[in-house]
Amino acid sequence: MLFITTANDLSAIPGPLRDRMDVIELPSYTRVEKYNIAKKHLVPKQLEACGLSGKVTFSQSALYGIIDGYTREAGVRNLERTITSVLRKCARQIASGEAETVSVTGTTLEKLLGPRIVKPDFLNRTNAIGIANGLAWTSIGGETLPIEVQVIDNGSGKITVTGSLGDVMKESAQLAITYARVHAAEYGIDPERLKKCDLHIHAPEGAVPKDGPSAGVTLTTALISCLSGIPVRGDVAMTGEITLHGNVLPIGGLREKSMAAYREGMKTVLIPKDNVSDLYEVDDEVKKNLKFLPMSNLSQVLNAALLKPKAAATHPRTKKSTKAADAAAMSQTAEKPKTGAVC
Repeated sequence: MLFITTANDLSAIPGPLRDRMDVIELPSYTRVEKYNIAKKHLVPKQLEACGLSGKVTFSQSALYGIIDGYTREAGVRNLERTITSVLRKCARQIASGEAETVSVTGTTLEKLLGPRIVKPDFLNRTNAIGIANGLAWTSIGGETLPIEVQVIDNGSGKITVTGSLGDVMKESAQLAITYARVHAAEYGIDPERLKKCDLHIHAPEGAVPKDGPSAGVTLTTALISCLSGIPVRGDVAMTGEITLHGNVLPIGGLREKSMAAYREGMKTVLIPKDNVSDLYEVDDEVKKNLKFLPMSNLSQVLNAALLKPKAAATHPRTKKSTKAADAAAMSQTAEKPKTGAVC
């Protein structure tokens, strides 16, 4: 006798039972795959079941709106339920004589289903100081994982870590702090200030447990940014484990993490160099719209993630100058970039 079972989270299966199983891992559906499944299978199936064939149509924006705004899952179970809910509302309109046919579009979804259930993720989208965009893997697919850092001067060297972080992630934070202390001079950080200040590291959505080593590069980037006053690029997401000497180690779940970066509008993803061979798993649409940069060490990560200050013009000034030259000099002075704010 053969038993076939399914599960979304292996950790919830009792150990003795799991030891007797052959585990076959199936990746979550991509956004495009969900759209095609809904268009070709779920919508026709539910139209026939509700007796609405030929009376209700779904636009592309409507299906993507349901996928992005009302369901967050690895499969399509809730997607089918939501489509059924929309059809019930349409059936009421037709039965009451309000309309003979209904065309469901992206603009009519909120009227039919109410406000979006899935809210946009909190991310650094504006080249902010002390916030870096990380990536995480969950049982329902990829998620973004922003990391925030604040520095409190005139402290006692205390380090506070919040956001329901597990032991492995806390160790990654310690590695990031050590790296910042060792390489402080490279990024214009005062070592004496670093000894006396308090550090607070936070991962938003504190009720959600978080763990794993792949946030190491994100923690380091946010920390160096806050201490140096150099903003982090808002269109960059990253993932990678770090070592004490600043090397970047490979991670898992690249396919799901890259989908999360694409969904949230990122332009560039920093990945460990050893994960380049895994890019074949990434959906073609994602690879077409994201730039993947392989990284071997933290120096490369920080060079790619931190905004470089604009170089000021250094033309020598002469004693003999015309009015036009004086005006040009004044213009150059006005265009000098302001120094970054220190957190």
